[in-house]
Amino acid sequence: MSLEVVMPQMGESITEGTVSKWLKQVGEKVDKDEPVLEISTDKVDAEVPSPGAGILLEIRHQEGETVEVGTVVAVIGAEGETGASVPAPSAAPIAETPAVAEVAPEANPAPVGTVSPEPVAVPAGDAAEVVMPQMGESITEGTVSKWLKAVGDTIEKDEPLLEISTDKVDAEVPSPTAGVLLSINVSEGQTVEVGSVLALVGAAGASAAAKPAAEAPAAVQTPAAEAQTPPAPVMPVAPPVMAKAAAANGNSSLDELRRTKSSPLVRNIAREHGIDITRIPGSGVSGRVTKSDIMAFIETGAALRPQDLLVKGAAVPAAEPKAAAAPTTYVPPTVNATVDDRIEKMSVMRKKIADHMTFSKQTSAHVTSVYEIDMTNVAKFRKAHQADFQARFGTKLTFMPFIFQAVTAAIREFRIVNSQVDGDQIIYKGDINLGMAVALDWGLIVPVIKQADTLSLSQLAVAANDLADRARTKKLNPNEVQGGTFTITNPGVFGGLFGTPIINQPQVAILCVGTIEKRPKVLTSSEGDDYIAIRQMAYFALTYDHRIVDGADAEKFLAFLKNFLETNQFTY
Repeated sequence: MSLEVVMPQMGESITEGTVSKWLKQVGEKVDKDEPVLEISTDKVDAEVPSPGAGILLEIRHQEGETVEVGTVVAVIGAEGETGASVPAPSAAPIAETPAVAEVAPEANPAPVGTVSPEPVAVPAGDAAEVVMPQMGESITEGTVSKWLKAVGDTIEKDEPLLEISTDKVDAEVPSPTAGVLLSINVSEGQTVEVGSVLALVGAAGASAAAKPAAEAPAAVQTPAAEAQTPPAPVMPVAPPVMAKAAAANGNSSLDELRRTKSSPLVRNIAREHGIDITRIPGSGVSGRVTKSDIMAFIETGAALRPQDLLVKGAAVPAAEPKAAAAPTTYVPPTVNATVDDRIEKMSVMRKKIADHMTFSKQTSAHVTSVYEIDMTNVAKFRKAHQADFQARFGTKLTFMPFIFQAVTAAIREFRIVNSQVDGDQIIYKGDINLGMAVALDWGLIVPVIKQADTLSLSQLAVAANDLADRARTKKLNPNEVQGGTFTITNPGVFGGLFGTPIINQPQVAILCVGTIEKRPKVLTSSEGDDYIAIRQMAYFALTYDHRIVDGADAEKFLAFLKNFLETNQFTY
């Protein structure tokens, strides 16, 4: 007796999982509770053990496939039993399957996914009907997105046959029985009513006579008049509801309507991100935009250009659309100025800051972690050497060079915070170029200390003070505000405790330094006794892009920074 390996339920809210890696191959021996495959969900990664000892007879879902909880992913059986991996959709028909008539004229080839010609009927048992399922109370029709099997393919019971799409969900339709796919009655891209016969499954050689057209309107091919005459290819027919929508929309094409008729999840994502869904190249049927399409689009940043940020729900239909929605543009509320108000034209710098900050918030998944760091060690060193430093280098010794040095040391240990995102690639930057935010009377500018990890404490101090001075006098060169890989901002100079700064794109992290002030702190003596002491304390807040930087890495980075500033023996 064979045993089924199913996709497990990994949590109440988890409905599906992805096959990450097969640890066993077809034909290999498997012990009970031995890991067979690895799966990934949006919450956890886990191994799936074998329900019993035996041989791995069949693998039904390949690495990278996402399936619903409870889906059979493999079959384990006794030694000697037969089993085979699921055949590819393009597999040739088995020998017992009747030959399919050739498509007649070359001038009119049958399109991919059209209705298969009627196989020769060989009385060998009744065929089971695969029908368009009812996916919800309000769902009356569905669209065939993709056939996963071809006529002649061998099919197991409950094995997915095809993918369908409705205006609510996308789903796979399983086979009602084991056997051979005898006929495909509905082409990819066609929309049919619930209950319509999509295909026939039965024993090899079973009769594949299709249901009359009346039972599956606009979808089922009628038998050929003569067996010797090659059947005319069946061209996809525009579903009535889509045709009506096209007519109602005026100049909108059927393909455009299909593109915008994506699932509610996709439309909600588009609405939340202010994305015009028609700008996305869809990989689904007729250019239908899938969840993978829109998430990939967002990750590239293509949808998040500043000029597109105000587009809200363009071409996004209502919950159950029958026609494409007209594009709309967000109109900000009217601001009325009074005689006591002062009106000032926004500067070019201010406009650029606004665009960049908005773009960053829309692009990166911002998360902030905060550490309290004892700066007493730094304060004592600075006080003891401040005069000598001024005399030797002609500049002030502030707290910032110590922080710069600590940051570069931390980055060398945790390179991920010094990275950048390019599409689906992470670029770990070789140089550590520290951007330091400088507040100006007319805005904010971020000059960059190039290759900061190669500079000593004194060199960092000289470079930072020089850049800040020239920023305030408008004497910076363009290349001195470019190429940053990590940014530090210091609102503490104004007395702020800490902040949650916005990431400076295309970077993935920014450090915010709060004011350094004396606070009571509970300490522990070498003998283990607790006591209260006055210490120089400050809050350090790291904002990071959670798409790339995990919370654990951010915490380790801050912990390293804390230890470095509290214990390091500084020299200049």
